[in-house]
Amino acid sequence: MTDRELTAAGIADARLRADYTRCRRLNAQHGKTYFLATRLLPVERRPAVHALYGFARWADEIVDDLGTEAPAAERAAALAALHADLSAGLRHGHSDHAVVRAVADTARRYAIAPALFDEFMASMRSDLVVTDYPTYDDLYAYMRGSAAAIGLQMLPVLGTVVPREEAAPCAASLGVAFQLTNFLRDVGEDLDRGRVYLPADLLAAHGADRALLEWCRATGRTDRRVTAALRETERLTRRVYARAAPGIALLDPVSRPCVRTAFVLYGGILDAVAADGYAVLHRRAVVPRRRRAGVALRGLAAALAARAAASLPVRARALRGVRSVRVRGERGVRGAAGRAADPEPDVTTHAAGTPAGETPGVPAGGAPGTPAGESTRRVG
Repeated sequence: MTDRELTAAGIADARLRADYTRCRRLNAQHGKTYFLATRLLPVERRPAVHALYGFARWADEIVDDLGTEAPAAERAAALAALHADLSAGLRHGHSDHAVVRAVADTARRYAIAPALFDEFMASMRSDLVVTDYPTYDDLYAYMRGSAAAIGLQMLPVLGTVVPREEAAPCAASLGVAFQLTNFLRDVGEDLDRGRVYLPADLLAAHGADRALLEWCRATGRTDRRVTAALRETERLTRRVYARAAPGIALLDPVSRPCVRTAFVLYGGILDAVAADGYAVLHRRAVVPRRRRAGVALRGLAAALAARAAASLPVRARALRGVRSVRVRGERGVRGAAGRAADPEPDVTTHAAGTPAGETPGVPAGGAPGTPAGESTRRVG
């Protein structure tokens, strides 16, 4: 499967193929919802998504899982080294780091702006020193790098039917929506890391604060004020999804099933949180496996239909070629038909078999050791 993806993407160098394969394994292991949706993309576009995810997750590992109790100064130094390595890789295409080589190659192939990676790294650095956010505007300034930038990195890979800048606001909003979903799902786990990604003014509007969240987490009890704040966070997140939704129609038709599937699956996390009574301080809400499989299979059907529709103009040209060469013999007919052949789809059995444990990210990037194998911040 991996070899087929890499060959379709035109990645021939043996070391680079191994680099992309490593990124794919990171995505498959730690970003299950993201990986599942990625399998609905045309085969040649998947390695780029794996590379973007792999890099985001690698940076996230430094922030949250560099050793066990590594001090902030050590993590900051590691992030700085990674950023310097990436910057050099983006400029010159060389790196000693497998994940950096893959993402630098992807950035070159798809002309992804280096500034988007700089914004992402700035947000990663802030996680080393910032533990809460007074207002949503403050939180959004963080998410502009950690989530919106990832949505914009993805846009050239997905392709658009309009000028890219027209689709950019929706792509950024979708990255933010996915991250807000992760924030809500992972409130308890983030508290254990010393962070609160719920704006303090939103909590205060319902009579809650960080101390009350910590009390609920420590005692296993609930509080109506916290529940009200979590419910408001869900509503806020759904409004961001609503702003992002029109952007799906602006994407290349063959990419829409992938993004629509991710949209529905991440939205399902919000449904699961609500159905579980907003008990996110005590357990992680999980989308039932049957629902995940159903969404994935519908996405597969849409992906196959989109690929078939995309191939119709090619086939029409081939048929015209058949008619025009009929007098020149059967060999011309076979050549025209062969050029119209459609690549075999490659997504089937993994939909129903995907573990129910959720969910890039990057992004969710995710970090090794994150509960259920998922990022607590980025798309994944």
